[in-house]
Amino acid sequence: MSNLRRNMNRFFYNHRNQGVANLMLYIAIGNVLVYFITAVDPSLTVYKLLCFDRAAILHGQVWRLLSFLFVYMWEQGVFWGALSLFLYFQFGRMLEQYWGVLRFNLYYLTGVVIMDVAALIFGGTATAYYLNLSIFLAVACLAPDLTVRLYFILPIKIKWLAWIDLGLMLIETIRGVVTMIMMHSLYLGWMFPILAIANFFLFFGKESAALLPDKLRYRASRPKQAKKVYPDWVKHGGRTGGGQKPYRFKCTVCGRTDTDYPGLEFRYCSKCAGYRCYCIDHINNHAHITE
Repeated sequence: MSNLRRNMNRFFYNHRNQGVANLMLYIAIGNVLVYFITAVDPSLTVYKLLCFDRAAILHGQVWRLLSFLFVYMWEQGVFWGALSLFLYFQFGRMLEQYWGVLRFNLYYLTGVVIMDVAALIFGGTATAYYLNLSIFLAVACLAPDLTVRLYFILPIKIKWLAWIDLGLMLIETIRGVVTMIMMHSLYLGWMFPILAIANFFLFFGKESAALLPDKLRYRASRPKQAKKVYPDWVKHGGRTGGGQKPYRFKCTVCGRTDTDYPGLEFRYCSKCAGYRCYCIDHINNHAHITE
């Protein structure tokens, strides 16, 4: 599995500029156009032609497998739809710059395919709500300590927002299971929130654990014995002259060190210029430095 992931990373790196650049920008523009056309059309003709309809797809209207991405703003409302599309555009651009265009395109397209297949098999309606959430989770996993401003005012770490969203998804999933049991139904629509972000777990694998609190991730691997005190710590009150604890390894992406996280693994990237060190969470998820 590690060899397969390494080969995939090499392929994505060699073809990083191929694909549809600014994909989320086109999706956002399409949503705005569909919203205004639908707003002036009392019959909702355009919306009805673009939304996901299992029966219509099975009768040949295959464009609905993708066109449901452009009715997201109409379904969410102008304020929340516009705000979330703006954020997803920013997150999509960040992933394109970090991963490359091709990898991001395949990441999003994989989520679309999984959602379509699930809706066709189990019934129900495919929407872009949880699919767009997978973009947010990807950014939160790659940069969990990134600070964003909630409602452009309150600063909060992005990983905390990811925990809230995952918690709401879990509540909705449990509610769907309870409803199915109470109604004695075999409707499996409760699986949609999980299947919609399956591309996130597929691309990240065990690295998705980066969303977990550090105390939960490294608690078992932390040594129980007291930390070794280096000579220069004593001279500077337990710190080096630069104000930091001495360390041997430091991740180029997140800045964590082997001193602060003794149980964390570090490796050097052979494709980056110079000696670039990365933690186990970012050794396979970083933009290679060539200069």
